[in-house]
Amino acid sequence: MKSGKIYLIGAGPGDPGLFTIKGKMLLEQGEVVIYDRLVGEEILSYASPEAELIYVGKESGRHALTQDEINLLMVRKAKEGKRVVRLKGGDPFLFGRGGEEALFIREQGLDYEVVPGISSAIAVPAYAGIPVTHREATSSLAIITGHEKPGKKNSSINWKGISTGIGTLVFLMGVENLDYIVSRLMENGRPADTPVALIRWGTLSKQEVLTGTLDNIVQRVKDENFQPPAVIVVGEVVALRDKLIWLEKKPLWGKRIVVTRSRAQASELVQKIRELGGTPLEFPTISIQKAADLKPLETAWQEITKYHWIIFTSVNAVEIFFEQMDLMGIDIRELKGINIAAIGPATGQKLQVRGLRVKAMPGEYRAEGILDVLKGMVLKGQRVLLPRAQGARKILPETLRERGLEVDEIPLYQAVLSSGNNPQLLEEIKTGKIDYLTFTSSSTVSNFVEMMGRDMPVNSSVKIACIGPITAGKARELGFKVDIIAGQYTIDGLLQAIIQDATGQRREVKDSEIQC
Repeated sequence: MKSGKIYLIGAGPGDPGLFTIKGKMLLEQGEVVIYDRLVGEEILSYASPEAELIYVGKESGRHALTQDEINLLMVRKAKEGKRVVRLKGGDPFLFGRGGEEALFIREQGLDYEVVPGISSAIAVPAYAGIPVTHREATSSLAIITGHEKPGKKNSSINWKGISTGIGTLVFLMGVENLDYIVSRLMENGRPADTPVALIRWGTLSKQEVLTGTLDNIVQRVKDENFQPPAVIVVGEVVALRDKLIWLEKKPLWGKRIVVTRSRAQASELVQKIRELGGTPLEFPTISIQKAADLKPLETAWQEITKYHWIIFTSVNAVEIFFEQMDLMGIDIRELKGINIAAIGPATGQKLQVRGLRVKAMPGEYRAEGILDVLKGMVLKGQRVLLPRAQGARKILPETLRERGLEVDEIPLYQAVLSSGNNPQLLEEIKTGKIDYLTFTSSSTVSNFVEMMGRDMPVNSSVKIACIGPITAGKARELGFKVDIIAGQYTIDGLLQAIIQDATGQRREVKDSEIQC
């Protein structure tokens, strides 16, 4: 059997956006993924669903596997002919024991490749507004392990040299040894008033920064109960943070926001929350399930030229409609001459990508809105195709029929209860450790209640944010106090409403805004 190949890949400092393109590509192709403790779930999600994921993380005093066991595991999997991804936080060759692993792989006669990662030594200070070099402060930088045991007889660190000869010092894995590090620096000539910063969970939206000076930072860490993992920066560049701070100025900085959309649909909202400085917490309450019987759609296609209008009410309807069309080998030009209507800009955009011109789209993104727009456009006796979700509100087809139109409803999918659960997140919702709970459809509300339990022990400090009045109506019906309703019934509108609340521009929700 031909041996496989091992890829030593740096996952970067934490922010998934800092993972390299090459690393992502190889991770997607990996058959076995052996990963460390600080590799985030979002980066792991790039792995193939068929890949074998093996956790080998190390914490102080607790190792899932020893380094020798990790080495043997990589080699064994590669000798089985598999593509092995060894995924390490930061950069594999910077205090990541990647060099040791590479030597062992080479000694076994196996092929390997290194994919560098962005190191936390540079990225984490940058996210804290600290440049590790600056022309007016320092042009020298040392990156040092903070893991060296205090009292070691033959230190591998030149304490005298780094204390007086290097401008910026970055210590990795050094929080537990902070007292020792500070003492050695001052003993060897570093001024006691030298600025110091500790950055915990750097590059992530839960980043915490603690600053001080060499003579008070140890006490400050004790007072604040500042815990590892954290990067330690010592040097005059730390003083620039007050002017260069940027991450913490984002409008949703520090806000923890629960996303209840289906996992397949959540990525847009999750990404935007992260870009705005918040921490998105995925709790998918629904899963989009294609209808078991799509024969009605096939029947409709056979007489598609008889329809005057097709009304799409959701992105899901568009995707499934055209997916089936492609499977049936039908040319999109068959829709020539048929008027297209859409509810919501995201739905309209999906249609435009397909080359279709949307003739009718309401400013109010719900059934009532499209009914108002169509009032002067449709004619009595015209035929309408309405592909949509099973169990959707009846107001649209019923009103069109009352106006004398022939409406064919085609259920393409249903939003079913998600099979996943997250006990830890549920506990945080109960205890008020989150800031916002978002709902983007009535089904997300109903399913959340079913998953949470009828008593709904949501802490009163958690604010309920709904995408529109119908969703808000369902939330109120099920016992929630609705704090926020989007002015525009879109993801961007929902986020804008949350930002207004987070920045002190909140207004009270009026009863007239909630549709029950």
